Amino acid sequence: MARFADYFIVVGYDQDKSGSEEGCGKIIQRFPKKDWEGTAFPQGVEMFCQPGGWRLSRERRAPTFFTVVLTDIESDRHYCSCLTFFEAEVNLQGSKAIDGDGDEDEEEDGMVQPAQVFAPKSLILVSRLDFPEIFRGCLGLIYTVYIDSLSFPLEGLVANLFIFQVPVAGGSQKLFSLGAGDRQLIQTPLNDSLPVTSKSVALLFQQLGIQNVLSLFCAVLTEHKVLFHSTSYQRLGEASRALEALMFPLKYSYPYIPILPSRLLEVLSSPTPFIIGVHSMFQTEIQDLLDVIIADLDGGTIKIPECIHLSLLPEPLLTQTQTALSLVLHPDLEIADNAFPPPRTALSNLKLLDKEVRAVFLRLFAQLFQGYRSCLQLIRIHSEPVIHFHKTAFLGQRGLIENDFLTKVLEGMAFAGFVSERGPPYRACDLFDELVAFDVDRIREEDADPVKLQKHMRDLSEQLYKNENPNPHMAFQKVPRPSEGSHLRVHQVPFPPLQDDKVEGLLLEAAAKHADTPAVPRPEKKCVVPAGPPVVSIMGKSCSVFNSARRLEVVRSCISFVFDNNNLETEKSLPAALRALKGKAARQCLTEELCLHVRQNRAILDHQQFDYIIRMMNCALQDCSSSEEFTVAAALLPLSTEFHRKLAGVKQYAYTCVQDHPIWTNQQFWEATFYSEVQNKIRSLYLSSAEEKVGITARLKDAAPLAPEAQAAAGLGRAEEHTAMDLAAEQLRAWPCLSKQKQQELVKNEESTVFGWAIHYASLMVYLLVPLDTSKNKLLRNHPATDWESGSNSIVTNSMAGSVAESFDTESGYEDSESSDAANSVVRFIVRFIDKVCTESGVTQEHIKSLHNMIPGLVAMQIEVLETVHRESRRLPPIPK
Repeated sequence: MARFADYFIVVGYDQDKSGSEEGCGKIIQRFPKKDWEGTAFPQGVEMFCQPGGWRLSRERRAPTFFTVVLTDIESDRHYCSCLTFFEAEVNLQGSKAIDGDGDEDEEEDGMVQPAQVFAPKSLILVSRLDFPEIFRGCLGLIYTVYIDSLSFPLEGLVANLFIFQVPVAGGSQKLFSLGAGDRQLIQTPLNDSLPVTSKSVALLFQQLGIQNVLSLFCAVLTEHKVLFHSTSYQRLGEASRALEALMFPLKYSYPYIPILPSRLLEVLSSPTPFIIGVHSMFQTEIQDLLDVIIADLDGGTIKIPECIHLSLLPEPLLTQTQTALSLVLHPDLEIADNAFPPPRTALSNLKLLDKEVRAVFLRLFAQLFQGYRSCLQLIRIHSEPVIHFHKTAFLGQRGLIENDFLTKVLEGMAFAGFVSERGPPYRACDLFDELVAFDVDRIREEDADPVKLQKHMRDLSEQLYKNENPNPHMAFQKVPRPSEGSHLRVHQVPFPPLQDDKVEGLLLEAAAKHADTPAVPRPEKKCVVPAGPPVVSIMGKSCSVFNSARRLEVVRSCISFVFDNNNLETEKSLPAALRALKGKAARQCLTEELCLHVRQNRAILDHQQFDYIIRMMNCALQDCSSSEEFTVAAALLPLSTEFHRKLAGVKQYAYTCVQDHPIWTNQQFWEATFYSEVQNKIRSLYLSSAEEKVGITARLKDAAPLAPEAQAAAGLGRAEEHTAMDLAAEQLRAWPCLSKQKQQELVKNEESTVFGWAIHYASLMVYLLVPLDTSKNKLLRNHPATDWESGSNSIVTNSMAGSVAESFDTESGYEDSESSDAANSVVRFIVRFIDKVCTESGVTQEHIKSLHNMIPGLVAMQIEVLETVHRESRRLPPIPK
């Protein structure tokens, strides 16, 4: 159960500051007097309840209502519902903040009377819950009791705001009354992870149209600034709510201010992205904003500045989304040209239309993120899951490496939060998790058949509607309203001050009554998250290589000739093999064949064999692109430390001859490869016995009663395959039942595993980054430097991502300049990598410090060894042809 309201505030016009150009508001009363524990009193409500400024009026105006959203320092939102009415004021001579012409009134007898003016007064209800219509009813009831002088004590109504406890989510409903003859119903959604929009999304499309809303949608996903303006505060709030809801399952993590007060207009010049709404009276102030997309809700237009390049959805998703939205919003378009159109059918009501539009966007995200779980790399399971998203693999397999829209989305803060929240394999699931696990062929069938597509959209919209309205037969509700024209009465008493002690007394009585009934937390229903199908190209085309079988055979034959010392046949087949290595399949074939020879203890080569293998490795690395997700380079990395030849007294390893490739100075490559290795080791850590391999499937089925198709999508039922995510789900399910000692042991084992591989990767980086000739430092060249300094695609959960790594330059004492020698530049690069991956992976500070101390020594030793290798390699006679 949660408290219905946190604070009730009465804010009025500040007469002491009435002589200023613009008036001010002041808090007249607040309840309760003391802050609730864990919920601080919102600061600045005086500005937000009158966003256009505190102005007096010559006319009696009708009461207004809107909801302001305030975000605290912990990123928690507080919903401030404001009901504003006007009261007659006296003793306000000389005030400049008056709407109207400011002339004095003259009565019929010629007597000049002081001008009667009306000042705004606001009743504010602050809550962490988001029930705007219920809040409208409660504040309206308090106003009705006041304006119509009903015989109900206002103190009792206000106290009941805090006494009433709202049921938790799950479709529960509860009738309540503030005690003024009202009967109100609160109904919670079935799943509180899905946004509640009522009809705001449908209204946004009615106001701006399909193309404009899609532009705003792409703008917020790619972290642009979006500004709404309207003459209605209510419309501003609904538009902001709608745009944010369309982002689901992503969550907006930048400033979100649906109604911005006039005194905070300078916020619009901030460098961060935002979603903000302002009243149209400030149009002149916002015209000069050069980097803000401005949407006029009243005029139905958006303005995109010339300096903004707006990335749009990739095709064919953009066209498919536009078509689906047109089917929903303009169903008569398809039959508009028919000679004999069918009888006109009624359009969906706004609330149902709202859900149909949201269904289109929910399905769009399922297509956009299809297969994302297969690109998650599990780094830690205990005590909290740490998961990395392999961005390059996802973009490469989807065929969208060059697409700037999806690249920006995956690099954004919203997607980082998505991985953090939805990465763990054992958690509460919702509609999106089911949708993204759908079969790819089924979605393609729907895209090709409008009838099937409409049926699926209807099914999704019904689920969304049922989530918000789980009980269609709602109980009878009654909330008294003020009598017609009551705000125009000539003689009105001001809103009376409430008795503080009476309200506090009622709160104490209620607290004593509920002291014996402890709150029961709602158990979270967790299950194994379905993995879904693997990533496929967004165009649905498999990239086949012409005559690939023949090319693979050429590569295999050439490698076989090399290791059989058949130099004549090798020389014949080598040019064809090098040409074949332009293809991705041939490069993978090369790594597989070389691995096979390493396992056969054939890694020691003579000079001629060494030369052939190096030429093939270099050819494969030369054409290695990020679209291959670094797989070829990752496979060649350990091979380069295995194959070697003997010189006079030393061994020369292959890595000394394959160093001149940009891939080795790409930090994204090292991170993705390291996390992939760590995932394999964490999997091995928990998959230790044959019995566990057999028994895990049954345990996972018991833990997650999924439908057969969901079990198939999650990879259950295949006894021979247990991914790291399967094992993690089992471990997370069992974690609460383990003893403290066992939990600490598991945490320590994982941390030691990550630390051990950090040491190993530090050594590998030393091998590939310290040049054979130390007078040539490739880390100081132009193109690699831009590569490794450009940042990372890392998205890791539950970590201080990069905080240590980013500050290392200023704290380490190294000077980041081109005059640095080879050793220092290599040490600096490796330490940055170690700081980042170890901090993200939860390695202890003691272990990180020990790595810092170890790396300079490793580099110095490698330089010393390579001096001998370089000297001896230069003494070798040329290989005879």
